[in-house]
Amino acid sequence: MFREMRRTKCVLSEETAKKILREGIFGVLALAGDENYPYAVPINYAYADGKIYFHSATTGHKIDAIKNNSKASFCVVDKHEVVAEELTSYYTSVIAFGRMKIVADNDDPDKLLGLNLLADKYSPNIDAKFRDKEIYGKLNALVVPVLEIEHLSGKAARELIRAGEIS
Repeated sequence: MFREMRRTKCVLSEETAKKILREGIFGVLALAGDENYPYAVPINYAYADGKIYFHSATTGHKIDAIKNNSKASFCVVDKHEVVAEELTSYYTSVIAFGRMKIVADNDDPDKLLGLNLLADKYSPNIDAKFRDKEIYGKLNALVVPVLEIEHLSGKAARELIRAGEIS
């Protein structure tokens, strides 16, 4: 169902691809938007156990797109360095494909899990009581879109793989 990567020498191991997902700062979520125009939005995220968690207001373009078509892709670029003298760039990146679900129910474990993963990732040193107050205080005003990964691929510049900098 999903295409194999054409440049097989650039393929990253699944372990390395998951590491990039865990450690990445932000990515671009791609959805089918209004009138099926592609809609790609830069967004913070957290990854755990084959799922990518986001947070969102309860309404908006992203939510409408997910409701209209649950298929999505998400891209994270971990490294990118232009090497002008070689007319290339050294990069590592990951693309995840899957289906989105919108977790609105406060009793759904994915909602609190996603919000806690996001808080841990982006505010690791924040006071736990303050964090919990913020999360629980805004629970009804937000949803947690979740991408359940069906296919994951990672790619790196040949030069990085040859040099043993990435696997």
